Amino acid sequence: MTGNLAMKEVPVSSQVYEQVSVRTQREELILGNLALVRHILGRLAARLPRGIDLDNLEAAGVLGLVEAANRYEPERGIRFKTFAFTRIRGAIYDELRRNCPLPQDLLERTAKVRNILQSMPPPASIENLALATGLSEEDVTECLAAIRMTRSISWEDIAASNNGHLANAAERPDLLLENAERKRLLIEAITQLPESERLSITLYYMEELRLKEIGRVLNLSESRVSRLLKSAEHRIEEHIRAKEDNAA
Repeated sequence: MTGNLAMKEVPVSSQVYEQVSVRTQREELILGNLALVRHILGRLAARLPRGIDLDNLEAAGVLGLVEAANRYEPERGIRFKTFAFTRIRGAIYDELRRNCPLPQDLLERTAKVRNILQSMPPPASIENLALATGLSEEDVTECLAAIRMTRSISWEDIAASNNGHLANAAERPDLLLENAERKRLLIEAITQLPESERLSITLYYMEELRLKEIGRVLNLSESRVSRLLKSAEHRIEEHIRAKEDNAA
């Protein structure tokens, strides 16, 4: 014996190579799209009440991204960002609804605003809600954002159905009719908004600008743009609620 043992080459099966390749591609999808999580959360944060733990929401969004990477099938011809967007946003919304991490004082004010809102005929303005509750208009706006946060579906989701986010709509003619009517009311409500709110909503949802970018266009601070968006969403919801109440 020479004392030098020859190393035997262990053949690596094509299945192992394939598993490594798939895992590598999945990791690249996740690492390459972390900015998408921050983008979605950054836009959503503009409509959330103060006091929300954004770190928890970002972690939930990352889990949504991981799930999207695990389920992605490129052969279906859908861009990964398009596929992942809904799952990331859905994971963030699920975290919001599941834990509702709101400060106790905000929860108490929100309950007060909700009770008054339910007793008022639509459309209930922020100004009238402030008078009825004894809160400032800014506090009422934050409470309305908290109320909207806990709902299972918003007018934004209905507007998004054009892009296929409401998958069941294609299989349910009644849902198609309902969504078409609510989108008509949505457009009607937007056209009736004050100019600053209408521009904010349009730039935010249609042009997908961030608060800072909208602020530069309108010469406003980011906090002011955030309040305009929240106020606009409330006016839109109240317009739709009034129309649906009248039709009932």
